[in-house]
Amino acid sequence: MGHPYFNKIHKFYISFSANNQGLFKMMAEKSIAVIPARSGSKRIVNKNIREMCGRPLISYTIEAAKKCGLFSHIIVSTDSKEIAAISEEYGAEVPFLREKNLADDYSPVSLVTLDAIDRLEIKSDQYDNVCQLMANCPLRDDIDIVNSYQHFTETQSSAQISVTQYGWCNPWWAMKCDTNNKLIPIFEEQLNKRSQDLPELFCPTGAIWWAKISTLRKEKTFHCMNRTGCEIPWEKGIDIDTEDDWRMAEILMQNK
Repeated sequence: MGHPYFNKIHKFYISFSANNQGLFKMMAEKSIAVIPARSGSKRIVNKNIREMCGRPLISYTIEAAKKCGLFSHIIVSTDSKEIAAISEEYGAEVPFLREKNLADDYSPVSLVTLDAIDRLEIKSDQYDNVCQLMANCPLRDDIDIVNSYQHFTETQSSAQISVTQYGWCNPWWAMKCDTNNKLIPIFEEQLNKRSQDLPELFCPTGAIWWAKISTLRKEKTFHCMNRTGCEIPWEKGIDIDTEDDWRMAEILMQNK
């Protein structure tokens, strides 16, 4: 596993026992969840509230955040009154509407989460941690969030992002294609090596990102120097951005 992009990758598939519930309820007083969900999705119109298996997409993320028992507040950051109303219907808090300058196609989502923390006037001694849960990752559930939190605390990380292994598409063999259709390897030295002789690489997924609030305020990103990665199964980490992604996620949801 030792890719330098991550300090440490580890799998946690623990059972959600009654003892864990009690422990995490005590810790919930120090953690909040932020679910970014803007209205201006281009490739899938109204993606965050489009129905998947009879429910708005965002409802799965809100449900997972509620069931895990880790958060004193579950905040949806949106610029849409419609998304706000649906989020509140499913049990999230929407104490404000996001400013338009943070609801465009260019603003880093970490700044959206930081904006939510600042607008709520959260003090450093009030809460320790923030968990960013993207609404377009509906297959991650409450157990996945609990597992990631345990990893976050045990590694004593300042920030942690969820990652998944690449599948049959080996990123070490990636190539660019120029205007003349000439293929240019990204990692030329690795091109002729067998896949089993190459170190594993991991792909970030927006499913579950943790950070110390003090770290996010200082760095303004989850990608700080000592971030760690927590691996989740690929099907739990699907980020829905295209209609193909949607169809795959819907099939997996139907077969859960």
